[in-house]
Amino acid sequence: MAKRQNVRIDLNLNIRGLKKSATLAINEQSAALSAQGRQVYRLGFGQSPFPVPEPVVERLRQHAHEKDYLPVKGLQALREAIAGFYQRRQGITRTAEDVLIGPGSKELLFILQLAYYGDLVIPTPSWVSYSPQAIILGRRVNWVKTHQENDWRLTPEELEQLCAQDPERPRIVILNYPANPTGATYTTERLKKLAEVARRYKVILLSDEIYGELHHSGQHVSIARYYPEGTIISSGLSKWCGAGGWRLGMFVFPEELRWLLDAMAIVASETFTSTSAPIQYAAVEAFKPHPDIEQYLGDAQRILRAVGRHFHNRLTAMRVFAPKPQGGFYLFPNFAFYEGVLKQRGVTNSGQLCERLLEETGVALLPSYDFGRPSEELTARLSYVDFDGARALEAAREGYRGRNLDEAFVKACCPEMTEAFDRVQQWLQAG
Repeated sequence: MAKRQNVRIDLNLNIRGLKKSATLAINEQSAALSAQGRQVYRLGFGQSPFPVPEPVVERLRQHAHEKDYLPVKGLQALREAIAGFYQRRQGITRTAEDVLIGPGSKELLFILQLAYYGDLVIPTPSWVSYSPQAIILGRRVNWVKTHQENDWRLTPEELEQLCAQDPERPRIVILNYPANPTGATYTTERLKKLAEVARRYKVILLSDEIYGELHHSGQHVSIARYYPEGTIISSGLSKWCGAGGWRLGMFVFPEELRWLLDAMAIVASETFTSTSAPIQYAAVEAFKPHPDIEQYLGDAQRILRAVGRHFHNRLTAMRVFAPKPQGGFYLFPNFAFYEGVLKQRGVTNSGQLCERLLEETGVALLPSYDFGRPSEELTARLSYVDFDGARALEAAREGYRGRNLDEAFVKACCPEMTEAFDRVQQWLQAG
């Protein structure tokens, strides 16, 4: 009997045409080029450069022997620690019963869309996996275009306009801030107005605050303060705790949405069962009050603020617009000033821009169409994390204790990124 050919007709219709996550793909592509001996500047993949705090690592060592299945919703002690964390940090009263633990917030987002019947509203530019997850599940996606003059942030008017078209339609609106891919965040006044619109239309807000603890001034404010009954907070260990590969995320619900949490837990019981036991025990330490972790966070915020502002200034000097980063570790440069020059070189969209940059300079960026922007827009995402985080922490604590982290600090800690920006500048100005 002849072997069956690789026929795409057997694939689920929702999956046909989807490609690997852009952020993971660029990381693998960069690694492959490096293996070939090419010099690659990894400004595409957004992974924390900092090591996991030692108290959390030590807790993992102590609990490496844990092998039993934990409750589907998560370890009780961890859920209690997370509830306490949000009480201290945001003044939001939650209990362990309001917390759901998963193997990364990405998995929880997928299950949320599976459990909830309604549209997904995504402001663009947005993180690369929001929309593909909805497509896999056959959910309707409503894109809300944001604008450069607002630093690509959602406005209350834009949300109002969308909701008013069909006021009774159930919706989940994703609000990600500090934002991936722009690094921008929201003022308290803007959050209050967005909350008013969400309450008026009974919208469920998924507030993706995975970068919240990396607000560069340590002043992140959750919109759950102003719309507590309808906001789910999404976070995890990957960004602020430097533990992306540990795969631990959590959703924090209001009591009013307990029915949704319970429904997601049922789905979890039939899919991932529970999150890794040793990781959950270790995570308890991350969410408890701890002076070493507070110092770690403060130093990480200082470093990212200095690095982000330095390279934002470099872009501005090149006449490349990007919002001034306020949290996380991303810049969203717009190369429109060079549109004419780039067109003469055969570059007319963000995909071509990033392909040519990688090929001709070794600098890896991500094209903005992966983040929901029009292909012809000459924007891209830049991650400023290609530096030794452990070395930067040591330098900030020793040579720069009590001092501002200046340009000399950034150049000493980020030599490869400095070279990458030099190469981008030369490439842009060569035409």
